[in-house]
Amino acid sequence: MVQPFVYYNRTKIYFGNGELDHLHEELARWGTRVLLVYGGGSIRKNGLYDKIVEEIDKAGLSGYEISGVKPNPEVPLAARGAKLCREKGVDLILACGGGSVIDSAKVMAGSALYEGSPWDLVVEKVRPDRAIPLITVPTMAATGSEMNDCAVITNPVTHQKYGWSAEVLRPRVSFLCPENTYSVSPFQTACGSADILSHLLEVYLNQEEGFDSIDGYMEAMMRSVIRWAPLAMEEGNNEEARANLMWDSVWAINDLTESGHHTAWSCHGMEHELSAFYDIPHGLGLAILTPAFLRFALREETLPRLCQFAINVMGVKNKGDREKVAKKGIKKLTKFLRETLQLPSRLSELSIDDTLFERMAEGVISWKGQEGVVQGFVPLRKEDILEIYRKCL
Repeated sequence: MVQPFVYYNRTKIYFGNGELDHLHEELARWGTRVLLVYGGGSIRKNGLYDKIVEEIDKAGLSGYEISGVKPNPEVPLAARGAKLCREKGVDLILACGGGSVIDSAKVMAGSALYEGSPWDLVVEKVRPDRAIPLITVPTMAATGSEMNDCAVITNPVTHQKYGWSAEVLRPRVSFLCPENTYSVSPFQTACGSADILSHLLEVYLNQEEGFDSIDGYMEAMMRSVIRWAPLAMEEGNNEEARANLMWDSVWAINDLTESGHHTAWSCHGMEHELSAFYDIPHGLGLAILTPAFLRFALREETLPRLCQFAINVMGVKNKGDREKVAKKGIKKLTKFLRETLQLPSRLSELSIDDTLFERMAEGVISWKGQEGVVQGFVPLRKEDILEIYRKCL
């Protein structure tokens, strides 16, 4: 039976080019002292920073800022941001950037009202019941962090990269303007698109009962990514392509598709360990791991779902032999990631060997009470995770 659930999403969305003109209205509604969080400075080069500052001034807010968020965000910077919030009496955080920036801002928002280390909250030693309100202006279609309650962050000392969920982290307002993603490079567009696909596949590949309508919705979104990602890579300022990817991104992971059944996030767990030790883009790690995971998961009990994916998403013709259909679907996905998105397909291409595989596999099965087994599309024990990592070499 479908598992009982409660669905609630409070994030208000402004979608479309030019909608950032309403930012000052929402800023004035939610705070008086705002902390602007951003990454390496690309928003200064493309003019977005100036627009943000103009909106802050128009709202009449006192403004502070913290920059330098890394592509794989780390706890020390989030801790600095939380401390700044306490010192300056910040009552609103504005994140402008990709998923790493938004995730860092979430950790700041959740830990600013807590005197201890933000890592205490990430590992759920403490559960926050309140947070500083957060508004986001995403500049990349990938993580969907602008409409969910999740944040992923790395502890560089222990090489632990964990996802953290708490309803208080969910943004109050997000401004989804496709034009803010025009300058994203073809490579980063490809990584972001692989991330969106992975979010959908992690939920879609499930042996529990769910909703036919949600299955169809996920299939449509995966087909959308496959259609629009190459065009966005080729024509960076193609508004239709960028808009579709941006909308796919937020609906792939805002709790809607997960409703009614358990989701293990098997590939994400393996990738978090990978990028905790090796500084590679999250989406790239997923693009390498996902085909290997699918090949490993191919067995009699998973054939119905993998065949459905092959036929409804990858366009494989149903000729009756379910194993052949499923294998063709996995092969077509692998080809799309490698040839169309032009992403490396093996860890060895990134100069990664098996030196840390044992430690990484141990990290996957030990997080959040897994008790030695990740219960997902197929159960994964340490030796299974090691086999998948090795398939990626």
